[in-house]
This record gives sequence, structure tokens and C-alpha cells, in this order.
Amino acid sequence: MKIDEGLPFLQKIDNIARYENGKIIVHDRRVYPARIEYITCEDYYDVAQAIKDMVTQSYGPWVISLLGMINAARKAKDLKKTKAQEVLKDAAHVLSTARPTTSHGMAYAIIKVLNFALQALEEGGDLEQKTHDFVYKAIETRYKEDRAMGEYAVSLLPDPAVIMTQCYAETLIGYVLLVSLEQGKKIELICPETRPYLQGARLTASDAYDLGVPVTVITDNMPGYMLSLGKVDAFVCAADVITLDGYIVNKIGTLQIALAADFFRVPFYALRNPSVTNPTIDTVRIEERDPEEVLHALGVRTTKPGVNGYYPAFDITPPNLVSAVVTSKGIFSPYDLRQHFKEA
Repeated sequence: MKIDEGLPFLQKIDNIARYENGKIIVHDRRVYPARIEYITCEDYYDVAQAIKDMVTQSYGPWVISLLGMINAARKAKDLKKTKAQEVLKDAAHVLSTARPTTSHGMAYAIIKVLNFALQALEEGGDLEQKTHDFVYKAIETRYKEDRAMGEYAVSLLPDPAVIMTQCYAETLIGYVLLVSLEQGKKIELICPETRPYLQGARLTASDAYDLGVPVTVITDNMPGYMLSLGKVDAFVCAADVITLDGYIVNKIGTLQIALAADFFRVPFYALRNPSVTNPTIDTVRIEERDPEEVLHALGVRTTKPGVNGYYPAFDITPPNLVSAVVTSKGIFSPYDLRQHFKEA
């Protein structure tokens, strides 16, 4: 059985991106579901630019960054050792710093590939193939961890359950839905549309629909009202970063939903392994994207020229608003995340 068996189209590994003859073929999520298109990254510099341009989001940047390291190994394999090392290190830097907020977590994964490739370079053999095999094993491991998180999260939900999410949590929300279905639990999903890229409407809702899960899209100014109705059982989302001191860094809009959920006594479960490279919230820098992006909707300008915009891509939810953090090792208090690393 393939590791991505049962998951919807967007979450299949090869539909996120694939490595072909030195090139990285990336699914362009910016135009999905209206069109299914792919872009070709010729090298790891193109990969970094694709990340900056939001061609792919959620786990997409993580996947294509690792594939970018295979490209670096291909470039390095016929060079003299010193030059080959320079190429590998350059790729690791370029890829890990493509977006600032997630740079620590990206670097943690990419440096593992870098260290492997540097060691493989010393040992000899086909550097590209060795790096390829290492990267795809890492991707498979992450899918296994995500399924574990999905199983733990489902154990927290009633049956039937109506859950609200935020933005696009990729395989994390995918496994919450898939595991619920496998266990015979009834589950429904509510997702805000998630301006300005509309990932909730275009990606999350599409995945739920593909799985046969009832899904309702709401505008970004509706979550508080929806939670006030008493018909939502839990707010469940992933996180771009979970710091060791319990802060949740996720798509802008997460904080306001967490505040409303807390007020209306709806539990908030955040899914992701905590970041060892972000011990405190002070280590996180919130990315501020081009303000022009919020002045447009799907390519159409929504304001008069001269109107200002502001676009922080992420916000920060403090631990006192978080009911539990779900990791691949279990369910933890946001105040006790170091226990994640102590569990067998």
C-alpha cells in the first residue's frame, strides 16, 4: 500500500511535486481547483522562488525544498569535493530562507538532508540517487507522523463531530477526516475561505469534498458567529510553527478564531510537532507580504488606486487559548511540550 493511499488528490505526494531528471515539477495550487497546472523548477533557485511566490503552500514548500536538495546533489556530484560542498551548502541556505517565518523549521529538515549529502559525498557513489532515496524516505516518515497526529486528534472528537479549521492543513486535516471515515465516525467541516489566496475555499474544501465529507465554506468574518451558535464541536488546525513555550504560529486569522473559540468554550486543538529550533516565540519573525496582495481577489483589484493594504501572513496564538497540542507522539498541554521529546 502506498503511504498516501486514501488521501485526496492534492495530498498525494506526486500531486504536490515530483522529481524528474533533475527538475522539480510543482503543482500550482494558486489556480486549483479551476485548473490543474504544474510549473517546472529547473534548479533549487527556482524552487525557492516558487515558495516565495506561493505556488505551493502548507507542506508543499517543505516537500519541494527537499526535492531541491536532490537537484543540488545532481549539480554537485561531478564537481570537485570543495566545490560540491559549496553547492550543497548554498542550496540549503537558499531553500531554508525562502520564507522567514518558517525558516527555522525548514532549516531543521533541510540540514538533515545536507548532512546526509555531505557524508554521502565523502563515501562516494551516486550522490544524486542516494540523496533522492533519503529525501523520499523523509517524506514517507512525515506522512506516517501526520497519520499518527490524525488518529490522536480524532480520539478527541465526539461522534458525530462538526469541526472548524483554518487555511490549508494539508495531510494533517486530511488524516483527521480520513481516519474519522475509517472509524465510521460522522464528521463535518467548516472552513473560512482564507483571504487573500482563498486556500480554505479552494484547497481545504476541495479535499473534504473529494473524501465525501460534508463541507461548508464561510467568509473570514463569520467564525465568531458560527462558534456562537453552539454547533461547532472543536476548532482543529495545523500550525506553521509551534514553539516550545506553547505559542501557535499559523495562517493569519487563527488568533481571532482561537479567541472566539475560547469565549464560547469550544476546544482548540493545534496539530504539529513542536519546533526544537524555536524554543520561544521570540525566535519567530512574522512574514509581511506585499500589501498589494490584499488589494486583489483572484487577480481582480478590489480597491481604488492609492488605497493602502497590510498583509502579515501569520499570527500568533498564545498557549492560554490552546486546549491541547497534538503531535506524532500524543496529546500534550501547550505548557508541557518538551514532554513530546521524552515519550517513547
